[in-house]
Amino acid sequence: MMAKNNHPELVAQLTEGISTLTSSEEWQRYLDFQSRFHHYSFGNVLLIAAQCHEATRVAGFNAWRKLNRFVRKGEKAIWVLAPMVYKNADAEDGENDRVIRGFKFVPVFDIAQTDGEELPSICNRLEGDDPKGRYAQLVTVAQSIGFTVEVHEFNGSANGDCCHAEHRIRVETTNTPAQRVKTLAHELAHALLHESYDNRALAELEAESTAYVVCQTLGIDSGDYSFGYVATWAGDGEQAIAGIRASCDRIQKSAAAILQALEPVADDEAA
Repeated sequence: MMAKNNHPELVAQLTEGISTLTSSEEWQRYLDFQSRFHHYSFGNVLLIAAQCHEATRVAGFNAWRKLNRFVRKGEKAIWVLAPMVYKNADAEDGENDRVIRGFKFVPVFDIAQTDGEELPSICNRLEGDDPKGRYAQLVTVAQSIGFTVEVHEFNGSANGDCCHAEHRIRVETTNTPAQRVKTLAHELAHALLHESYDNRALAELEAESTAYVVCQTLGIDSGDYSFGYVATWAGDGEQAIAGIRASCDRIQKSAAAILQALEPVADDEAA
């Protein structure tokens, strides 16, 4: 039988891990790196998703070169809108000396379309096996709520996805067994919690926090990945911790639902 009453302790452990990470030099280096990327408007996010729904990190051709990465020959550009900025001839005393006069389409490229140096990351994919068959058990949990699970090779850095319209979860096939367990737990949380949502960052925080609780209970330490993932989506350590506290009840309930569904599966396999 699995422990039932340690979810609050594990949520507290998650917040402590994020606090430690986001006060480190490693986190500061990551933020310095992130500052080199544009923050795209909601309209441009929709444009990017429509053209390349698997895109995770996009930048212009020259921006990638400055990061010692290079767009592969023949890659198709993703087009976003950029403002056309002109000098304001009517400006006084240097105030409002630039004015936007329309927009134009400019090409950007996803990281999956580039080769070169590895980028700084605080989300380290998990190493290790799955000796107790947790992945297969989680597949059974997915089936119990009406979702199929498929292995898939994504063209990019995605580890998995969840499609409510098709009741389908996909998991990156090239990752280690331990990482696939964590990803499936994450996508199961999306299946339970996020058929519709308004805040993508909050949805990712809830799903990864749920995955952390589930994995810790199953004996898989996902901290190397989960701490950075949650902090990245939340914006910084304090925001992440505030978000976890605000969603604590939803995180605990979704983790409990997955773990309780797992118990009869584990008992049957142990019999």
